[in-house]
Amino acid sequence: MLINRTRDVRDALFHLRRVENTSIQSQVREMLVSAILEGQIPADEALPSSRKLARTLGVSRNTIVIAYQGLVDDGYLTARERSGFYVNGDIREGNRPLSVPKEFSDGLTPRWEDLFRIHPSRQQNIQKPLQWQSYPYPFIYGQVDQELFPIAEWRECSRQALGKKGMDAWTSDTHGSDDALLVEQIRTRLLPRRGIRATDDEVLVTLGAQNALYLLASLLITENTTVAMEEPGYPDVRNTFLLKTKRVIPIPVDDHGLVVDHRLDQCGYVYVTPSHQFPTTATMPLERRRALLERSISGDFLIIEDDYEFETNYVSEPTPALKSLDTAGRVLYVGSLSKTLFPGLRLGYMVGPRALIKEARALRRLMLRHPPNNNQRTVAMFLALGHHETMVHRLHRAYRERWQAMGEALNRHLPDSSRAPTFGGTSFWVRGPEGQDATELAARAIQKGVLIEPGRINFMANDAPNNYFRLGFSSIPTDRIEPGIRILANLIRG
Repeated sequence: MLINRTRDVRDALFHLRRVENTSIQSQVREMLVSAILEGQIPADEALPSSRKLARTLGVSRNTIVIAYQGLVDDGYLTARERSGFYVNGDIREGNRPLSVPKEFSDGLTPRWEDLFRIHPSRQQNIQKPLQWQSYPYPFIYGQVDQELFPIAEWRECSRQALGKKGMDAWTSDTHGSDDALLVEQIRTRLLPRRGIRATDDEVLVTLGAQNALYLLASLLITENTTVAMEEPGYPDVRNTFLLKTKRVIPIPVDDHGLVVDHRLDQCGYVYVTPSHQFPTTATMPLERRRALLERSISGDFLIIEDDYEFETNYVSEPTPALKSLDTAGRVLYVGSLSKTLFPGLRLGYMVGPRALIKEARALRRLMLRHPPNNNQRTVAMFLALGHHETMVHRLHRAYRERWQAMGEALNRHLPDSSRAPTFGGTSFWVRGPEGQDATELAARAIQKGVLIEPGRINFMANDAPNNYFRLGFSSIPTDRIEPGIRILANLIRG
């Protein structure tokens, strides 16, 4: 947004840069507020008439009138009868004028590279285009199809959560406490589906599963701790572990998930995604789950179970969570609400013994005190009123259709390159031809409007294969799956 002001502000040229997902009225207000606070329109200066500004911006006069009146109500403008609207001189009291950024002398500034204890920016992470919606074939994992989201129900829950009656629940600083209704819904609605029983003081709400995993790593892992994780596996949690210890051991996975053998005995902790292995989509059968639990006792290690996508099982009968089979208190459970609601919500939870949750709550308080109360209460209402359950059923129908379309398209155009996930989920793990560089393939595919995720980032080993990639289908319409796979197959053959 730019405002060019001449000597007489009545002759000023106002320019409105249209922004998606923001109303014209909000954009006009933002433009005027910025101009006033930055001093581009001096105090007691008249603004253009509503008719003139509407003509300049190409919007309705009523939009300008509403914006002006709103700024009067909020003290930015004053209205003078038969004269117009003027900038209120009091609005900028206490504001210092904008200054030119200082240029510091060489040799006097801190040597930041010498001060950093760790360098997270040097780690490799999964990269995704921010504007992935603009591509016709977005085989991107972890995003949602907005057409499937019940926006009306969510708005109603948000309206109820933010109502005056419940203001105490979302305006107060609750220090380390969580929303009691949300904890109740997690305990009585979500955890029982996984066969897990927990009390209030065994549950902690987090800013997504990622926050839960970072809390666990901070509390439990030192530089002398050995951690085992799946190979290939979740790169974000691997990076989190590597910030704490260099002793991270990759354990291979097969068609049944993490291989359980003597290599686990040297570890203090084992990170695993048994229900839907990340990223291969393998599901750990009941026999191996029991073997892992037995090994945790004989090898004296704890298990961190990341049940990140359990709500998207629409193909097979659900296998009980490791936590539900645990009789020795050796499983720490992490769940997420991002996969069925939306990733931007950033709400998850962990389940563990009271002593662990007590320390995690205290650490979380030092980091962020607690997740936003308004978000917690809105999600709690969404669960309590049954909207989440209805949404899960809707997603199952849509995902099953896309899962089948993806399987058929891969069998037709890239036969023997993948195995359909028996769990369901929202992605396929694909093996390209020997010698195929999936990173180079992704660069060529994006030129054709096809987004894929190269798989090399999921491996820890230096000599890991380069020909794997992941195809997500949660955010791509069914009718675009086959054409997108056909384009991808032609690129591979070409």
